[in-house]
Amino acid sequence: MNQFTLSAVHFAWLPILPLIAMALGAMTVMLVGPQVDDDDSAGLGVIALLTLLIAFVLTLFTFSQNHLAFGGALVADDYAAFFDLLIIIATAVIVAMSLDYVSDEGLAGAEYYALILFSALGMMLMAAADDLIIIFLGLETMSLAIYALAGFMRRDPKSNEGAIKYFILGAFSTGFLLYGIALVYGATGTIKLEPIRAALAAGNASNPLLLLGLGLMLIGFGFKVAAVPFHMWTPDAYQGAPTPVTAFMAVGVKIAAFAGFMRVFMVSLGPVSAEWSGVLWVIAAITMTIGNLTALVQDNIKRMLAYSAIANAGYLMLGMAAAPARAAGGAMLYYLLGYAFTNLGAFAVVIALARRSETRDRISDFRGLARTHPGLAAAMALFMLSLAGVPPLAGFVGKFYLFSAALGAGLVWLVVIAALNSAISVYYYTRVIVEMYAREGGEVTIEPLGARPALLISIVVAVAGTILIGLYPQPYMSSAAAAYASAVRRPAIAATAALR
Repeated sequence: MNQFTLSAVHFAWLPILPLIAMALGAMTVMLVGPQVDDDDSAGLGVIALLTLLIAFVLTLFTFSQNHLAFGGALVADDYAAFFDLLIIIATAVIVAMSLDYVSDEGLAGAEYYALILFSALGMMLMAAADDLIIIFLGLETMSLAIYALAGFMRRDPKSNEGAIKYFILGAFSTGFLLYGIALVYGATGTIKLEPIRAALAAGNASNPLLLLGLGLMLIGFGFKVAAVPFHMWTPDAYQGAPTPVTAFMAVGVKIAAFAGFMRVFMVSLGPVSAEWSGVLWVIAAITMTIGNLTALVQDNIKRMLAYSAIANAGYLMLGMAAAPARAAGGAMLYYLLGYAFTNLGAFAVVIALARRSETRDRISDFRGLARTHPGLAAAMALFMLSLAGVPPLAGFVGKFYLFSAALGAGLVWLVVIAALNSAISVYYYTRVIVEMYAREGGEVTIEPLGARPALLISIVVAVAGTILIGLYPQPYMSSAAAAYASAVRRPAIAATAALR
């Protein structure tokens, strides 16, 4: 085997080494799991964390590669590496949050942690896919695991209800996405994203099959990001799922869905952005408005955060509507980074309030938290203020970059709608703060966080991320902008894969 062939093999396998690590780690958990009691499953969580650490290190080697692999099915660029690292970090925080939760609730640890890793595997596959079928496979790998995790509290009717709704609606959305992919293939003759972009740039933009395919794909992605009117599953699934799984859906699923959504629409379908940007304008405005208005009347913190996630999907779609403005892509990646840490922290605090067999997920359950646990209350207040867009936290800076990009693209009225919605959101976010600091009655008693070090570390990491990303945005924004630029500059070269 000569030097050129060795080099080809190296670069062909490099993009999937993190994926292989995730798959092997998940299978290891499944093999070791039957030997471990459900009440003592923390060791399985440690195996999952080690798996994520290995995948993190391997992902670092994929930076600055910028080449295609496996016949053009995968791309190793900074865009994929950025999302992979974010997915791995978010999954690691979720696993840390779950260590005590899984044991306390008596959940099946082997299945739980294996499904978490398999779902993260699908998320990473979506971020690195350069082929519509690979995006579909990644989405289904992620979704099937999440469907099972959403109904993991088998004796809880709410968990069963939320999982069934999620599964049934998800199955319909999958059909729309797959049919859309078929129509795009019929219109362009390929399922590879780079040739699709080249075909559209050459003048195939007016093909009716293509426009119908884009509409069906938009429905499929809209469901995964919980955009209106494809959001109906969100509050029930969020409320019924185990709280760490709810955090995983709110953060991991949204990150992965936008990774695929942006690569397909903003990058590959950029030449026909005039055909879909107007539709996204309308969906973004409706999504952020319905999400914020409905959140105003929620009494359950998980349902409130579900509608908050819907509203945030609207803000992110504002960035997509600003395509092909280059600044919009970097702003969206930065926004997702801050959104991840803020939401992970908020759900970690919800977990901290819960006791064995007692779920405290009503907003009134936070009453008096500042008197009994001032540190925990301060952390929750920080997360709520960041979600509300209060400076100088990550949420504010993310909205600033996102709204600025949209203004640069001329979407003045959509930015006005977004700003008004952001003002509305202040009410329901600060409502939690008022309950903690200003309401009389209700003495919250929880297990000391010192006895749950993994959960404490999760909250500390989320607090640090929320503050640092907001106070020092430039390095993170530069990395986000460079990652998006690498996707836009994707080289039209032959794949270097040895396996075709």
